Amino acid sequence: MGIDLEGLFQVMAPMVDGAAMDDEAVGSAYRQLMSALMTFDYVVVFAYRGKERPIDLYSTFNAKDHVLFVSLYQAGPYLLDPFYHAACEGKPGVWRMRERAPDRFFSSEYYRTYYVQTGLAEEVGFFVPISDEITIVLSLMRREATGAFSPAEFALLKKAEPLVSALVRHHWADLGRRFDAALAKTGRSRRKSTHPPADGVWQHLNLTERESSIIELVLQGHSSESIGLKLGISTGTVKVHRRNVYRKLGISSQTQLLSLYLRNLGQ
Repeated sequence: MGIDLEGLFQVMAPMVDGAAMDDEAVGSAYRQLMSALMTFDYVVVFAYRGKERPIDLYSTFNAKDHVLFVSLYQAGPYLLDPFYHAACEGKPGVWRMRERAPDRFFSSEYYRTYYVQTGLAEEVGFFVPISDEITIVLSLMRREATGAFSPAEFALLKKAEPLVSALVRHHWADLGRRFDAALAKTGRSRRKSTHPPADGVWQHLNLTERESSIIELVLQGHSSESIGLKLGISTGTVKVHRRNVYRKLGISSQTQLLSLYLRNLGQ
């Protein structure tokens, strides 16, 4: 697919006139900008602030897919998403999902039972920090039938990053108030919001802090070797903790572990 320069310039015009645009208009401008460069199947834009529930700024899903990609995701699975953890780092850039995923992500139970339902061949995201606390991730998704982004397409996305970042920072600069308003509706304070729903799961299941850290990394898709490196302990120690957790919870598989995790979210 060639670059649609005429379409590209038409999309850029309202971006630079200084007029404020709402979420739908900004998201639509981003979609049209990307459409002038290449093909894709879905767009979704999330804002992340620490461990709080992400805000859905824009998406192109139909009603059925919106439940899977947005509503269900916001209910808890975002805590296991590699893009969520990358957003928490606050590092700008354009990343493929496979670049940010843990070493065992694509064989993890989260991937097999949740992510695979999306039917995606690949997801690429623009990561745009707009403050020390908030990062916006603009994802482009391709289904299996469309195929992954080629090296040339990915290189083009990286060249477009300054324009995308400028668009985001100009129109979505003040999201702190919206996160505060979302917290106010739940009756939670900022201090309490630093603890994600997962923390309540581990407390409810009577896991120690070390066990909680290890088992959460397991669910994210880290191998015992990767967990040991992250936590500064031996692989053998990680395996001992995993066996103890399984015994304590009365389970024998990661499938059962994920089921317990999702069932206890928010309790």
